[in-house]
Amino acid sequence: MTGSIADNTLDLVGNASYVVVALLVVMSLYSMLTQKNLIKICVAIAILGSTVNMFLVLLGYRQGGAIPTHYLKGAQESMVLPTPHCLTLTAIVIALATTALMLSLIILLYKHYGTLDVDEIRRLRG
Repeated sequence: MTGSIADNTLDLVGNASYVVVALLVVMSLYSMLTQKNLIKICVAIAILGSTVNMFLVLLGYRQGGAIPTHYLKGAQESMVLPTPHCLTLTAIVIALATTALMLSLIILLYKHYGTLDVDEIRRLRG
C-alpha cells in the first residue's frame, strides 16, 4: 500500500481487485440464498468458485515478481508464489466436474418434476 497509517490514506487502486472479489462473493451468496430457479443457483455457485480462484491468484501475485528458480540468488523478496496458482488449476478442474454434475442433476429433476422451481419441487415431492 502506498498510503501510510499516519496520514490515513488507502491505496484504492491497489485494493480494487480485493473489493471486486468481496463484492462477487457477496452477490453470489445472496443469489444462492434468494433464487428459486435451480439454473440460477448453479450459476451463482459457479461464480463463487471462479471468485475463489481469482482470490487465490491475487494472493500469489507480486508486483515485479520473478519466477522462483534455484539459480537466482537474493530474489526471495520479489518472488511470485507458485502454490496459489497450482491450487487454482486444481480448483478449476474440480469446479468443472462439480458444475457438470449439478447440471446433470438439474436435468434429471426437470425431467422428473417438469419444473426448475425449488419450492414447486418440494411441494411435488411430498
